[in-house]
Amino acid sequence: MASLTIRNLDDELKALLRLQAARHGCSMEQEARDILRRVVSANVPASGFAQRIHQRFAALGVDDLPIPKRRAVRLPDVPKD
Repeated sequence: MASLTIRNLDDELKALLRLQAARHGCSMEQEARDILRRVVSANVPASGFAQRIHQRFAALGVDDLPIPKRRAVRLPDVPKD
């Protein structure tokens, strides 16, 4: 894993990061990693068609819709002689 040092960080910004990390129950380093990952990932365009469709409809909450029970398979009618 790579390492990153951020110099000349504003004291107020550091205090806000510390408070946010405490609210989320993690370290400041983890909070900074989460923020960076979220911001950088948001700016990367979706690579595939399915991902773009998923992103477009994600706000609708379709993952929360109930899944109907499956019905038994219908067999084709057998002609009577």
